[in-house]
Amino acid sequence: MKAEINEKQLVMYSVMGEIHHPAVAGSPYRLEDNGRPFVLPGTGAITYNVKIGDSVYAFAADHVEPGVSLKNPDANENSALNLMACIGNTAYVVSGDAKGAKGFVTGKHGGIEHVLIWFDDETLDKLCIKDRIQIRAHGQGMRIKGFEDSVAAMNMDPKLFEKLNITIEDGKLVVPVTAKVPAYLMGSGIGSNNAYRGDYDIMTADWEEVKRLGLDNLRFGDIVLLENCDTTYGRGYLTGAVTIGVVVHSDCILTGHGPGVTTLLTSQTGAIMGRIDKNANLKNYFVD
Repeated sequence: MKAEINEKQLVMYSVMGEIHHPAVAGSPYRLEDNGRPFVLPGTGAITYNVKIGDSVYAFAADHVEPGVSLKNPDANENSALNLMACIGNTAYVVSGDAKGAKGFVTGKHGGIEHVLIWFDDETLDKLCIKDRIQIRAHGQGMRIKGFEDSVAAMNMDPKLFEKLNITIEDGKLVVPVTAKVPAYLMGSGIGSNNAYRGDYDIMTADWEEVKRLGLDNLRFGDIVLLENCDTTYGRGYLTGAVTIGVVVHSDCILTGHGPGVTTLLTSQTGAIMGRIDKNANLKNYFVD
């Protein structure tokens, strides 16, 4: 049986940001977990050759964000942008040479507080730093019928929920995922007081363990399952809990960091199961 949501109750309204210039404060170096310093591209900008569907390990970069990095210059408005934008929301360019072009939200990156947007290559070539982009925020307040008390849904456009084709089997939600991640690999971002914005990282310093678990094939836009991870009211360990999220930024060289995951669904009681499907990636749901 296919799962259903309270779509008619969900408000759609506009939030806006502008393409954010990369910033460097102080030393240009980032320290790898073994202490070696590197100068690498990181967050912000229009990133032309990093796409959803690409390997998160394929680039000489740290926390690099695919596509366009969006931020509102007003701190309170940026907080609302990051809180209300949802994965799969439609985004429209409203200024500059690419005005009228359409894309969609692919992630939310904590710390830097960016919302990440996919646009096609033709649009990327026309965009400029500080061009404004308006998002039709739609999805916060989502509830899954029959699971109102056991599953929290967040950060997900109803279109994405529909495309995931989530079913109910033996009293649990069954969600397609590309991989399952044990809780002991979850690092930076853990302990945050909410998961309605931002992300937290899959640590990758132990590369042999990453390979053993099959996580060396992670891609931007992958839907993944986090085992024993509760992100209902924050981010932490809870035996039996399950979180479903989307991979939003690249691998990182910093200790305790790695590919970031933004929450879509979470259950403290394990009311979610993952079904391995290597096609469970935003590229296959939203890019024609």
